[in-house]
Amino acid sequence: MPLAIGSKAPDFILKTKTADGLKDIKLSDNFGKKKVVLLFYPLAFTGTCTQEMCDMTTGLGQYVDLGAVVYGISVDSPFANDAWAKEHKIGITLLSDLNKTTTKAYEVVFPNLAGIGDTAARAAFVIGKDGLIKYSEQTATPKDLPNFAAVKAALAK
Repeated sequence: MPLAIGSKAPDFILKTKTADGLKDIKLSDNFGKKKVVLLFYPLAFTGTCTQEMCDMTTGLGQYVDLGAVVYGISVDSPFANDAWAKEHKIGITLLSDLNKTTTKAYEVVFPNLAGIGDTAARAAFVIGKDGLIKYSEQTATPKDLPNFAAVKAALAK
């Protein structure tokens, strides 16, 4: 079960790949400034994950208009995330949780996905400017997408 609504969002520092190299992204740098949408996804270069991140890229303006920044988080390396983003023109910031610390902190580990090992489950969180979780969802299976209408509704509150 993912962390509950009303819980304090565990802070993290995760890596993303930019044109200038690796960059640290710290969740709490957004507190007091922006709401945050965290989208945990199992693996780059897979069908449902590609659909989710491409759809998010297309609709990113809606989330920005609601005062949010969107991060995708997986256990892939920042280099794999970067290659995937370039290939599919993914426009949201993808973060690498290679050691699974953040995935475990949010309680969204998917054990032994397809027999290859533990990954992030597909999950969505909305974190308010106050650092508290306003929406929390883990999908029933990795092939199911989060309820994006509910994510937007939580942002609109």
